[in-house]
Amino acid sequence: MSRWPPRFPVRRAAALRTYEFTLHRSGLGPVAGVDEAGRGACAGPLVVAACVLRPTQLASLAELDDSKKLSEAAREKLYRAVTRYAESWSVVVIEAEEIDRIGIHVANIEGMRRAVAGLDVVPGYVLSDGFPVPGLTVPSLPVIGGDGAAACIAAASILAKVTRDRIMVAMDGEVPGYSFAVHKGYSTALHMSCLDRLGPSAQHRMSYRNVASRRLLATAEPGVGAAAPDAGDHGSRDRLTG
Repeated sequence: MSRWPPRFPVRRAAALRTYEFTLHRSGLGPVAGVDEAGRGACAGPLVVAACVLRPTQLASLAELDDSKKLSEAAREKLYRAVTRYAESWSVVVIEAEEIDRIGIHVANIEGMRRAVAGLDVVPGYVLSDGFPVPGLTVPSLPVIGGDGAAACIAAASILAKVTRDRIMVAMDGEVPGYSFAVHKGYSTALHMSCLDRLGPSAQHRMSYRNVASRRLLATAEPGVGAAAPDAGDHGSRDRLTG
């Protein structure tokens, strides 16, 4: 009786390309990596990306690593390389309103499914960062610390991180007073002080406890938490490019 998925030996010699090389050798390519940015933020969108790299190692992608370990300049450089040299890539943006409606984990899983579905090539296998993604139509494997262990996940993490950072910088101009360009929507001391002064904006995740508590405070105390300008409804949008 055959076993599915088939077992295959994983050799570490290929560094970040080990998973892809092993899966390709076993006839399970193309291999897609999927990752997100903004799960831990309390404002702004969740951005999820999927990426399929070509089987051959490209010098332009030799610096791939977990996006959180890279400088902003390095991420921007790798973003340009990934979007140029990847076989296919897809980015999905899920706005704060949808996160509040369905919950962050459901939004994360749904975003990963949508990002994989948006690829121009049908993957034979999907590697996800950290946790499994149910509902995919092809075999998949969660990889702990995947953005530092598999090149395709690292590439996806860079696509997601750079896209989200650009959104948050633009949001800083649309919704002034919150310093979104600095903290990118994460719960830093600076961000919390802005929330204490202004109350939540339309771009905050109202279902998050630290946002909800300040929303209640702003409602209860006249003169506290003046409404910030509305950044407008961007809608949940997918950026599907390969």
